[in-house]
Amino acid sequence: MLPEALTALAAAGGAAVVQAAGSDAWEELRGRLARWLGRGDTTRERGELERLDSSAAELDAADTDTADRVRARQEAVWQTRIETVLEDLDGEQRVQAAAQLRQLLEAAAPAPAGEAGLVSGNAFSGPTAVQAGNHNRQDVRFGPQA
Repeated sequence: MLPEALTALAAAGGAAVVQAAGSDAWEELRGRLARWLGRGDTTRERGELERLDSSAAELDAADTDTADRVRARQEAVWQTRIETVLEDLDGEQRVQAAAQLRQLLEAAAPAPAGEAGLVSGNAFSGPTAVQAGNHNRQDVRFGPQA
């Protein structure tokens, strides 16, 4: 049985798979996670790539009625896969693997809200429209104060 911190880390890994699937971050996360799960075994890594692709396809194919259920199931599947790898390691190997997984997940995380899409120091002459968005929120300002 894993300590609570490692279970939470595995849960974050499962959530990262679901969040990245179908996004620009997918290819990088997919490759890095498959290498992490493969633990140096290229055959196992190829199998993990196939599983990740299958999960992404299932998430993509889910309709609005089943999307939440499919997302929850896929998060649980990948949390369990990650937990299994961590459980099979002992002592220092587990510590190193957990640190690698944390780095992998941090690299895959979206940019913090204040850092994405920032436009600064630009000069405009004439009528100007500036649009800046942050995920589901957008601020649109027209006129000289924009």
